[in-house]
Amino acid sequence: KKNMLEVWPRFQGYIHGGVSFTPYRKQFEAFLPSPDISYQEIYNASEGYFAIQDDFSSDDMLLLLNNGIYYEFLPMEEWHKEYPRAIPLSEVEKGKNYALVISTNSGLWRYTPGDTVTFTSTYPFKIKITGRTKQFVNAFGEEVMVENTDQALALACQQTGAIVTEYTVAPVYFKGSGKGGHEWLVEFEKEPANLKEFTRRLDKNLQRANSDYEAKRSKNIALEQLRLQLLPPGTFHKWMRARGKFGGQNKVPRLANHRQYVEEILDFLGNKV
Repeated sequence: KKNMLEVWPRFQGYIHGGVSFTPYRKQFEAFLPSPDISYQEIYNASEGYFAIQDDFSSDDMLLLLNNGIYYEFLPMEEWHKEYPRAIPLSEVEKGKNYALVISTNSGLWRYTPGDTVTFTSTYPFKIKITGRTKQFVNAFGEEVMVENTDQALALACQQTGAIVTEYTVAPVYFKGSGKGGHEWLVEFEKEPANLKEFTRRLDKNLQRANSDYEAKRSKNIALEQLRLQLLPPGTFHKWMRARGKFGGQNKVPRLANHRQYVEEILDFLGNKV
């Protein structure tokens, strides 16, 4: 069979959640080559059902307020404080990043699932998932979140015809210049024709997605252009399996403010640089 529509000719919709769909959309559009397929994002977890995409023309989700969950939101500038102040739903602002805090009728009390969200609307309350509380790169004050890297990568793939399978990002300190940057380990299903051009576009796209990163990249003041290393197919899955984190709800860590994952993967490949 050439695609899934030859198996399921009446297929109409695909419901997804758990990880950002942005880097994988082109792959699914190739699996299901029809403009009539609807893709719907949901936001649920073992702890509860939080939001659902109710408008296919927009990529945000309606926050579910009648599902046995009391929501609070922790501004990200409060996250590392000893006594952070969470705010109620009535005080949220559009465009700000918050860590989700929930209390539920099943017994959870002020629990943090680990996701970060931003509000796109406060009437009704609509959100987008921007990342994870432990997944960010801010070694140089750039405050890069998963939403930024997903957007930049998806656009670079669109610009070059590449298809990405998995990736992870970490800060790196370059010898000689004394400056820093980001190191990307990327696994492709379809490699770009020119990896150097792909890297340049990825860096430019990340600057457009994140003004703090753009400021640090301006004239290479604090950050140099990102470094991208191509990984052999299957590397991430083999690495996850080797560390006992394969399958189920285990996901490749997209961002880290340390080099542990990157160094582990490079050691795993036997080509540590």
